[in-house]
Amino acid sequence: MLVLTRRVNEAIIIDNRIKITVVAIEDDKIRLGIDAPPEVLIVREELLAAVANANKAAARTPAVAVGNLPRKATQPK
Repeated sequence: MLVLTRRVNEAIIIDNRIKITVVAIEDDKIRLGIDAPPEVLIVREELLAAVANANKAAARTPAVAVGNLPRKATQPK
């Protein structure tokens, strides 16, 4: 892991196409601005972890045979 020190309005460039700028520092929070091409996916780490956990939970759900699925209730006329 590369560890850098940056101040407000200072930036780093990744692969000559992604620019990360320190926008603000407030208490224990740092606000970052990210300028990247549209094809670069940018996702917060905790969201990726939540999706991974949801996928694991779904994979543990037992399979149900099609014949055992509940039928759609008919609407009274």
